[in-house]
Amino acid sequence: MAIVVTGAAGFIGANLVKALNDRGETDILAVDRLDTSDKFRNLADLEIADYLDADEFVERLEAGDFDGELDAVLHQGACSDTMERDGAFMMRNNHRYSVRLLEHCQDDDVPFLYASSASVYGGGGVFVEAREHESPLNVYAYSKFLFDQRVRRVLADRTAPIAGFRYFNVYGPREAHKGRMASVVFHFHAQYLAEGRVKLFEGSGGYGRGEQRRDFVSIDDVVAVNLDFLDHPERSGVFNVGSGRASTYNAIATATINAIRAHGGEPALSTDALVAAGAIAYVPFPPALVGKYQSYTCADLTRLRAAGYTAPTLGLDEGVRRYVDWLMARPAG
Repeated sequence: MAIVVTGAAGFIGANLVKALNDRGETDILAVDRLDTSDKFRNLADLEIADYLDADEFVERLEAGDFDGELDAVLHQGACSDTMERDGAFMMRNNHRYSVRLLEHCQDDDVPFLYASSASVYGGGGVFVEAREHESPLNVYAYSKFLFDQRVRRVLADRTAPIAGFRYFNVYGPREAHKGRMASVVFHFHAQYLAEGRVKLFEGSGGYGRGEQRRDFVSIDDVVAVNLDFLDHPERSGVFNVGSGRASTYNAIATATINAIRAHGGEPALSTDALVAAGAIAYVPFPPALVGKYQSYTCADLTRLRAAGYTAPTLGLDEGVRRYVDWLMARPAG
């Protein structure tokens, strides 16, 4: 019996494979679409039983090759580019693919844990898992929202556990392949090493320069939630997964720079001191993001806590320090 991890060579998927390995689990079927990407490197130091391209996996699933053979499906595979304009591709890759996996897991009594996204909330300021607060701003967010709606319709009659996780702004190791879609911590680290400064947006959406606020959550917390739900199949539903705190971009830039400075034996500085020294600079807000940008996010974790997940989430400074330490030990990211 195997655990399937889709998107296994991606950011969250690869970290889940690593965490499963750390628990002694190597009977893992890694599913992804590698194409021309270098993200295979995320799996090079990990142990899996086999790898399948996503299309081949679905074909074999439909042929019955995996009937009675799967312990669980951790579905992380998706196009996560929020600027992708090809709606047909997005819906095939994110929505229909997910529907097919969900149907199989329900038919074969297999626990199904999947990646949703905080983007489903759009520009609203309430981040509670309820329809009235959901208003996606792009086709990526819509693909995630539509699948969450599908899950909600089958929850009452489910035959096996289904848990969807609305990830907020996740940062951590094994995300370099994402390029411009990698976390701000990844980009701030690279900017500071290359230029000696970090660039933030000027004010927008009623927020001052660098004061836009997001819920930044460590990959460590994301992995911990997934494994905890894997261990508790009595839980089902759609849940926010974030830190439960809204931090400014100024704060995360400061945390990143100070974590780098610590490696050089330099003392930590305040945001104001870093701005005065030119280590934090502000650039105009991109016109292309007007009306499509979440200036504030903060995960309401009430449902997650009520479901039984009680572990505290990492604080911003600690989470960023861990990640910067990892990046500094691996200059290529």
